Amino acid sequence: MVSTGTESTRLHDPSVKGFASDNYSGIHPEVLAALAAANGGHQVAYGEDAYTARLQEEMGLLFGRDLEVFPVFNGTGANVLSLQSLLPRWGAVICASTAHINCDENGAPERVGGMKLLAVPTTNGKLTPELIDKEAWGFGDEHRAQPLAVSITQTTELGTCYTPAEVRAICEHAHSLGMKVHMDGARLANAAASLGVQVRDFTSDAGVDILSFGGTKNGIMFGEAVVALNPQAADGLIYLRKMNMQLSSKMRFISAQLLALLEDGLWLKSAGHANAMAARLRAGVETIPGVQCTQPTESNGVFAILPDGVAGRLREKFRFYDWNEAAREVRWMCSFDTTEADVDAFIAALRAELG
Repeated sequence: MVSTGTESTRLHDPSVKGFASDNYSGIHPEVLAALAAANGGHQVAYGEDAYTARLQEEMGLLFGRDLEVFPVFNGTGANVLSLQSLLPRWGAVICASTAHINCDENGAPERVGGMKLLAVPTTNGKLTPELIDKEAWGFGDEHRAQPLAVSITQTTELGTCYTPAEVRAICEHAHSLGMKVHMDGARLANAAASLGVQVRDFTSDAGVDILSFGGTKNGIMFGEAVVALNPQAADGLIYLRKMNMQLSSKMRFISAQLLALLEDGLWLKSAGHANAMAARLRAGVETIPGVQCTQPTESNGVFAILPDGVAGRLREKFRFYDWNEAAREVRWMCSFDTTEADVDAFIAALRAELG
């Protein structure tokens, strides 16, 4: 639908959905309503507004402690800001080799954040105290960037979830070595829905110092939040946010969206639905001869290896990405607006491609 004047202009078919990324989805209707409700009139700019103040209160209740919240534009900004606040200029970050900060942020942690990443190979995207120790050495050596922070992703880039006990073990080990812990929570809600525990069980209560709280992958238009769960561990966030061009003048519209997610548990309901659709997808595709699932489906992603040529033909109908092209491994992601009919149509198309 293309129209002129004050009428809406639609340049896409809203019935078409794919399985490439939960970033592809639109905005949850309740979030759109919250944006409209936050519009009109004047509110103080740069975060001195009623919505950002309420977000601070709601986050405090969610994580069960005094904390500081810094809404930002995007996930890369949230990660870079979080890590910068934990480190001196000579600091380094231990992370999984598959971590988003290592693979998908185009060098922003190094170039913008000015830190070195010490990436460790893992089998399932998850660090352990033993894996951390592979790079947690050289303290006091002037020739080595100092490993002073650990970054973990929840859920991981491979769709796996850290249990509260696993996060606690990492935090205790890191803290014992004088390191701080950051969690990239781009899909934090999917982890909470999958684990069936309070989010504080694997964040604030487990010892995480700072968190990137995701929203874009869970139904908001734009925005994430840096949550300093241990404000004493994070330094200079109010300055770093501006320096890194992550300070929104009309911050109320980021905060209003995040508030909409938290209200009545929408963030968990949406993530739980996405997880359920991924489980349905996994159950359907793993019965098809020739499809080999490669990772546990613990959140809203399914990873699989397909026979040669199948992915290309299937992509003519559904958009999705290669994960490891050399191994013919692909990734399928589900979103808050993925339906059972969407999943079943995809399964049927894959089954037809494989004869």
